[in-house]
Amino acid sequence: MEITTGMHRELGKSTHGQVWAWLEKTDRSPEEDFLMQHAAHTSLYHWLHAGTGDNEQRGEWLVAHVYTVLGQGETALRHAQRCVELTDQYIDEMLDFDQAYAYEGLARAYALIGEHQEATKYKAMARQLGDGIADSEDKNIFDADFAGGDWYGID
Repeated sequence: MEITTGMHRELGKSTHGQVWAWLEKTDRSPEEDFLMQHAAHTSLYHWLHAGTGDNEQRGEWLVAHVYTVLGQGETALRHAQRCVELTDQYIDEMLDFDQAYAYEGLARAYALIGEHQEATKYKAMARQLGDGIADSEDKNIFDADFAGGDWYGID
């Protein structure tokens, strides 16, 4: 059976949603961490087949975010850097929050591996881009995400 573009889109959405369900759990088991990691990659895989540049960028951000939450800094950084590359490559497809999140992810990955100077630089870029988010609902979501989570030793 060949997977159609529509099927890839649905699978990309559903696995993305499942990752967020695990991320929001405060008491994830090691098995759920394992499944969450693979679901993030699965979502990205399906977006590569059915999505656009912004879908791929958001998928890379999600993978980077999962690895950051799981404390796997080098892998998080690799995906965060790819997210920023895609942000630049597909800038015409990006929304203002995509740009802010790309640098937020990069900042957290650098902070996790202890590169605080780089983390601080990219955190400031993310904050500046976040301040420019036009839609108030998107801005509120970004602001809450930016204020939450672990910044691994940077202010």
